[in-house]
Amino acid sequence: MSSPSAKTAALSPQAFATLLLLACMMAGNHVAARIAMDHGVDVITAVAVRSAVTAGVVALIVVALRVRVQMTRRHVLMMGLIGTLVALQSAWLYSSVARLPVGLALLAFNAYPLWAAFWAWTLYRHRPERAVLVAMPVILFGLALALDVVGATSGLGAQGQWARIGAGAAFATAAAATFGLILVLTQHEVAVLDGRFRSALTMGIVAVLTFAVAGTQTGLHLPDAPAGWWGLAALTVLYGTGFTVMFTLLPKLGVVGSSPIMNVEPVAALLLAWPILGQAMAPVQWLGALLVVGAVMVLGLRKR
Repeated sequence: MSSPSAKTAALSPQAFATLLLLACMMAGNHVAARIAMDHGVDVITAVAVRSAVTAGVVALIVVALRVRVQMTRRHVLMMGLIGTLVALQSAWLYSSVARLPVGLALLAFNAYPLWAAFWAWTLYRHRPERAVLVAMPVILFGLALALDVVGATSGLGAQGQWARIGAGAAFATAAAATFGLILVLTQHEVAVLDGRFRSALTMGIVAVLTFAVAGTQTGLHLPDAPAGWWGLAALTVLYGTGFTVMFTLLPKLGVVGSSPIMNVEPVAALLLAWPILGQAMAPVQWLGALLVVGAVMVLGLRKR
């Protein structure tokens, strides 16, 4: 987990290109997840496979680099909580991707900075910055346009449109709220732990929890068609590679913490989902998407 408190620094061309590639990879992971889930894979299976492979890779890196970590009892408890929250957030976001156009699910999720400000105020009494309060209506208005909440673009009307997008929007909102909480807990409770170790432990916890949930139900739901296998393989490779790059290569390029460039992920998802999944959007929805992404990037670029 990256800390939201990291200061913005000038990016080298290599770091900028790597971040753009990383955003596209994470967007591609969600497009691949939609393909897998359209061909027999359920949400728990997708999260379990992705997390197990990623945990294994990052754990090998931690061992190879001989990363040393000292954990207090509170660190252990908080890492357990964070791992559980990441499992929930991952399941809810994939549930949204399964129900909404991929780019729209990620746009709704992209409201997480507002939730991070809310949790920081609720748990640690940190008053929201003025920039967050100013950005809030812009983000919400952009989401309203992108999701076509009044049903003007779809022609369904507000009631019909919410019947179609309501569940997906609710899952994306839950994922955003949870991720905001994860960021705040990471910053205030476990930021002193090595990021690679935190990542390996978090993914390990997610893998254990999701495999346990699958075991108590009907087991893993594997693909029922070749396209599903390709989707499952692609989402695992893209997520695992992106996650590993985020915590190994980026620090060497001078990138610390979350970068605003990563917030282009929803736009990349919209562009990828158009030719691959046939998920097109009206111009007014694109305007809403750009408002959301722009506002979130401005929040990330502000001086702290």
